[in-house]
Amino acid sequence: MNFQNIHDSPLIPDDKKDAVASALRESFGVSVVDEIRTLTGGLSGALVFRIVVSGRPYLLRVIVKTGGAVGPGQGDQTNHFACMKHAAEAGIGPRVWYASADDGVSITDLIEAQPFPRTEALAVLPLTLQRLHALPPFPAPKAVNYLDAMDRMARKFLAFGILPERETAELLDLYTRVAAVYPRDDSEKVPSHNDLRPENILFDGARVWLVDWEAAFSNDRYLDLAVVANFVVTNDAEEAAYLRTYFGEDASEYRRARLYLMRQLLHVFYPAFLFLYGGKRESIDSITPTPDFHDFHARIRAGEVDLADDDAKMEYAKAHMNELLQNGRTARFQEALRIVSAGA
Repeated sequence: MNFQNIHDSPLIPDDKKDAVASALRESFGVSVVDEIRTLTGGLSGALVFRIVVSGRPYLLRVIVKTGGAVGPGQGDQTNHFACMKHAAEAGIGPRVWYASADDGVSITDLIEAQPFPRTEALAVLPLTLQRLHALPPFPAPKAVNYLDAMDRMARKFLAFGILPERETAELLDLYTRVAAVYPRDDSEKVPSHNDLRPENILFDGARVWLVDWEAAFSNDRYLDLAVVANFVVTNDAEEAAYLRTYFGEDASEYRRARLYLMRQLLHVFYPAFLFLYGGKRESIDSITPTPDFHDFHARIRAGEVDLADDDAKMEYAKAHMNELLQNGRTARFQEALRIVSAGA
């Protein structure tokens, strides 16, 4: 076996080698690794590596700054690492061997992901969210009102002129109606992951692990529930079972309506984020025809869609927006607005 001193590795930036070597010594009493391999460069200013120490694999994450303005994930990591440790202690996140906000370096167990069938995810993930949301409040560097922040971004996106005027007007009307009745108080705030895409939910064949806690803070419980539901819930019966498992009892019409409306908000929040921060800023002739919403999510779960690709991002954005247009023409949309506006 060819042991590699971390100072000799061309993969680790020179200004981070001392910090990584210190992390290895503190965690394992060594400054060499059996092997090191890049997993992803990411979009958050982090380099992520698979390292092997004494025959066992781990995940090494190194925050790097690219110069200029501080980008996502390049700032203070105190909240990120604190939430990551809370999750590990609760058994829903990988063990944390080392985490230094000052150095921007962390080492955790590496989870070797196995296929996670949708039906199994539908049964297991509500219980995982239940455990997450029962944790003590997450620390946060400042108060974050998710809905207010996303509202500003959503309205900026819809005013940008990317869509035909008719579709923009209809989306804005639907979004405004939901945003006007959706509660913005703290009554449903819980420790939240806030970014539970399939790549952040790892199944090892026996249990579920949640990873990448960079966006975590206390938030409306229905945000995590809605993000996961978009990937695993495909009909009303599954929605009822999903909420029954999470709450431990049949969900009231208010709870079902609130989840439904949060899912509608996400149909604007996701396109807004993708367009403003992650995709090509080009006009779209029409939202339709577009990929089927559930089929597109199935392809994401299967790893057939790479959302790092700009074209895939735009197709995903269109699928979300079209789903809102279709839902906004249904009786359930009107009923959900009525129920939530009336209160619990």
